[in-house]
Amino acid sequence: MLAVVASLGGLILLGQGGGVEASEIKVLSAVAMRAALDELAPEFERQTGQKVAITYATAGVLRDRIQGGEMVDLTILPRPAMDPLVMQGKIAPGTVTIFARSANSVAVRAGAPKPDISTVEAFKRAMLAAKSVAYADPARGGGSGIHFASVLARLGIVEEMKPKTKLTPGDESVQLVAKGEAEIAVVNTPVILREPGVELVGPLPAELQNTTDFVFFAGVGATAKEPEAAKALINYLVAPAAARVIKAKGLEPR
Repeated sequence: MLAVVASLGGLILLGQGGGVEASEIKVLSAVAMRAALDELAPEFERQTGQKVAITYATAGVLRDRIQGGEMVDLTILPRPAMDPLVMQGKIAPGTVTIFARSANSVAVRAGAPKPDISTVEAFKRAMLAAKSVAYADPARGGGSGIHFASVLARLGIVEEMKPKTKLTPGDESVQLVAKGEAEIAVVNTPVILREPGVELVGPLPAELQNTTDFVFFAGVGATAKEPEAAKALINYLVAPAAARVIKAKGLEPR
């Protein structure tokens, strides 16, 4: 039985009956995309009969895994992690597509006072006044943590922040805030919006954002077992219907 999935911009043949099993698309995605993909992937599965298996981790960890030879059908990574994979031939030529853009933001525990971060100077004062600040460990490849560390250096407050810094392997910074173990978390906006018990204060001031590195790309692995299904998934993720979900999750569609 052939099912035509028009929203994907093409035809996907779904094996039904006759003992034909649907293929599984292996996806490695930066953890900041979890909220959007966890909603979009099940609908793609429902429409197409394809299975989507997603593993989330920091961009640096996933980059290293792919560079080390791990097979992936589709990966979604920010520019600093995706670019070297393209240059090394780990991503199939012509398949890289912008998926979404993200900003770094501040979170506090639900109900807690929200600091003023409206300007660079206000943000600096808020960081110095905070009892503790959690963010992804730059050494583990967390893009938001790498960026925030550079912000602290730019503001000249690295040494002042060291005693009250709580580093996490990935996006666990918001969990520390939710449990009252950290006062502030600095992380990608969608991570904040999907975590119960925390509230979004707002994005870092525009002057402290990185609009280049936090563009997330989707690309098909050079050794993908399901390249056509992966391409269909990309088409689905960049369609107008998906854009509404992406925006609702705190990201900016391409």
